[in-house]
Amino acid sequence: MGKDTMTGTERIAGFFDAGTFAELGAYRKRADGTPVGVVCGYGAVNGRLVYAFAQDSDCRKGAFDALQAEKIASLYTLAIGNGAPVIALFDSAGAYVADGSTALAAYGTLLAQVSRASGVIPQIAVIGGTCVGMSATAAAMCDFAVTIRDRSRLSVNAPFLVGKEIGTAEYTAGTGLSSVCAADEAEAVAAVRRLIGLLPANAGEGTVTETPSDDVNRSSALGGSVRETVASVTDAESFLEIGAGYADAMMTGFGQVGGVTCGIVANDPETDDGAITAAGARKAAKFIRFCDCFGIPVLTFVDSTGVAISPVEESDPLAAALGRLAMTYASAETAKVTVILGKAHGAAFTLMGSRALGADTVYALPEAQISVMAPEAAVAFLWNDRISETVSRASLVDEWTRTVASAEAAARDGSIDDVIAPDELRRRICAAVYMLADKDPGGVRRRHCDLPL
Repeated sequence: MGKDTMTGTERIAGFFDAGTFAELGAYRKRADGTPVGVVCGYGAVNGRLVYAFAQDSDCRKGAFDALQAEKIASLYTLAIGNGAPVIALFDSAGAYVADGSTALAAYGTLLAQVSRASGVIPQIAVIGGTCVGMSATAAAMCDFAVTIRDRSRLSVNAPFLVGKEIGTAEYTAGTGLSSVCAADEAEAVAAVRRLIGLLPANAGEGTVTETPSDDVNRSSALGGSVRETVASVTDAESFLEIGAGYADAMMTGFGQVGGVTCGIVANDPETDDGAITAAGARKAAKFIRFCDCFGIPVLTFVDSTGVAISPVEESDPLAAALGRLAMTYASAETAKVTVILGKAHGAAFTLMGSRALGADTVYALPEAQISVMAPEAAVAFLWNDRISETVSRASLVDEWTRTVASAEAAARDGSIDDVIAPDELRRRICAAVYMLADKDPGGVRRRHCDLPL
């Protein structure tokens, strides 16, 4: 799908089911008869209505102006009115400088439309080439951004001002701006189509539920990496990671569980023992916020030794980022299911979707460690006086882990609902998601009470 051999219309049509793309405003021209420089239209993606616009860098390098803003605003009006997602393909060197303040106002129009649609319909930005200035801001305001290696440039300032490495696909993946970094345009198109298939069309549609493609009751074979665990619990081949390469100790993505699309948040203990960093907290909070906007259930998998310990993290500031994560979990009204896979030490237990922060159901595996601090630290702090010639520190650590920090202890005090065998985890998560599928935070309205005979 090389841009050099395709027109703007052909390029945007590649996102849609064959033969379904219909262009809007195809004959719109500037006063001098030149094209406006943006293709707008709609069509079907996996049989569902989707709108899209694509800037054409072959037309004045995609320079953004009032006419582009007008066409895009008309598209957004239709998309919001019909409750359908928007794909935004950015490929522009910036504003049309000769237009002066008119071009700056045009950017304001674009930003206002993206803001108006936020939380109403999903918005996916695709960085098809250069995306600088206020276009970069608009792309960052979208729910997801898909970049393409060796092609995408996403930055507020031009590369000659900040360095040629700034804004590349790899760079934006590392800063969290890129949700998915594709190898080429074909892979980017596939990622967008897959993402749209997982998401509801709008905030009022409700969770996407399909006939399960995998056996709901199959055993889950846990072990290995957190990605292998997630793959074992979700329907086969359904997991799509979001934000890989950024704050890797915190993993986010979408997957289907018994045919139900869920947002998945998980610590990755292979990266710094799953420690929660400021960036990781923001990554998770943004993702959970999106899920809550569109009623997507959130599954949280906990395996973390706690929050990061570093002066750099404290100055991020860490406290504010952790507060953002806590507020997001506490305010989210969508269904929330949490599973403690391994360690849940200190603030990690509280922050990662605990019952205290509003989780509907909390499970733990038998070997889970739930402790106010690491068992070694707890023994040093509380049981140091018990160490003797006959009682070793190692034995006390083992005792703390088996008793105070056990999953059973947390179940006894009501912090978790059940201790689940690993091979039963998938079916129990499916059952919980089905049970919560019609969750209504407002409750069912009662007309009046019934009377006894």
